[in-house]
Amino acid sequence: MDTQTAVTSLAALAQAHRLAVFRRLVELGPEGAVAGDLAAHLGIPANTLSFHLKTLQQAGLIAPEPRGRNIRYRADFAAMRGLVGFLTDNCCGGDASLCAPAEDPARAAGGC
Repeated sequence: MDTQTAVTSLAALAQAHRLAVFRRLVELGPEGAVAGDLAAHLGIPANTLSFHLKTLQQAGLIAPEPRGRNIRYRADFAAMRGLVGFLTDNCCGGDASLCAPAEDPARAAGGC
């Protein structure tokens, strides 16, 4: 991923509703969701959601699939991995073992 693509992706995610939409689509996995389901789940008006979906699509973070009268949206996991890879490239001077997060004590104790 190049710097301009990363900046475009980060800019698209730098808004609360768009970030929530993207996170929901990531949560849903390959199944994705239609706009109406996203709007209902997230409490975002349909016309506002449409604007946010367009921005995420233009940034290459989601992919629409027309299905009859509806459009199913899915997170583009390759684009997400590319962005994460760009952000973590050369982490800790190239020693990825130094970049691993410390174990969360709550998880170690069996919590979420």
